[in-house]
Amino acid sequence: MDKKQILLINDMAGYGKVATAAMLPILSYFGLPTYNLPTALVSNTLDYGKFNILDTTEYIKGVFPVWKQLGFRFDAIATGFIVSEQQADIVANYCKEQHKGGTTIFVDPIMGDEGKLYNGVTPNTINSMKEMLTVADLCYPNFTEACYLTDTGYHAGGVDKAEARRLIDGLRKIGSKSVLITSIPVDGQPSVVGYNALDDKYFRLCYNEIPVHFPGTGDIFSAILIGHLLNGEKLREATRKAMDGVYTLIDLNKDNEDKNRGIPLEQYLYVLRP
Repeated sequence: MDKKQILLINDMAGYGKVATAAMLPILSYFGLPTYNLPTALVSNTLDYGKFNILDTTEYIKGVFPVWKQLGFRFDAIATGFIVSEQQADIVANYCKEQHKGGTTIFVDPIMGDEGKLYNGVTPNTINSMKEMLTVADLCYPNFTEACYLTDTGYHAGGVDKAEARRLIDGLRKIGSKSVLITSIPVDGQPSVVGYNALDDKYFRLCYNEIPVHFPGTGDIFSAILIGHLLNGEKLREATRKAMDGVYTLIDLNKDNEDKNRGIPLEQYLYVLRP
């Protein structure tokens, strides 16, 4: 059986295992032919405090017509960091076009964390991400991003079960078919909550936090999740495996001296056996 081909539309960091640089090795390890289209070239992870970034919108404008002429198609597309509203429009239109032919669209609306937007993220960016959600078969914002997308107040202490469901339904209303919300405290317990459109079921999965910060863990979660989904697993089971994979990788690297560069994935891929 042919393996499903996936296109990553995300930024590419030169130094650090985040975004495309984190997702490519994992999806390749899962045996999936993986292609990439950078939304921006970034010198290094933003955690270092200084960085250089190149917006690749003009490049993307030239890529899609060439791919169309060559007849390239993908079984799945995963979108991440989007630089501008203009870029969001171009990418969303491409995803819509591909979706008509049966392509599954995964959207990670990367905008912020811990109640705050990342540097350079504006209200326009939020509109761009809402546009991306209209074409999503599955979106998986973190708690902060879910609040911004649904115009809901963020409370560091988290939510109760009813509020978690309201957030999920708010994201479905924007247009995403299935939904996950990561890093959300529900009744005081760190959780991932979800809704699977295929069986019309809500679910909640709890986890324990390791008190260290690595950039790129959301991208690692995304890649493991997609790897299991494209290999035929159900959403709830794939989500649990992604959560466990991230936990194991953080645990194995929690004493690393320079955490800003992310987790050195290549030497630990064996713990993610598909």
